[in-house]
Amino acid sequence: MKEIKFPFLEHTGATLKSFEKGSAEVELHTKPHHLQHLGFIHGGVISTLMDNTGWYAAMSNLDKGYTAVTMEIKINYLKPASGEYLIAKAEVKRQGRTTAFVTIELLCEEKLVAYATGTYAILEEK
Repeated sequence: MKEIKFPFLEHTGATLKSFEKGSAEVELHTKPHHLQHLGFIHGGVISTLMDNTGWYAAMSNLDKGYTAVTMEIKINYLKPASGEYLIAKAEVKRQGRTTAFVTIELLCEEKLVAYATGTYAILEEK
């Protein structure tokens, strides 16, 4: 499996915990700058974490010379997230020649707080 780095995700403070064929897991230890005005973890932080975890899962199935980009992501925020860490878990449900369909769960201290589906376009790197 190829090694990939994602500078934007690293900038958020998140770390890739698991990267296996068809799945990925990313963890974020929350800091004050991740919170919104009511003290909950900001929805933008959640969406960034989920999208990037889905991307890692899609990338885990690709051969060298190919990459993926997000075509669509739909996130259901199930409850406010408040805690010391988030874990996003993504799994490729179907992959074809040009797209990968991925589901992503986001847990805040072991409680499901958001669920997403994402479609990622598979592109040949130039």
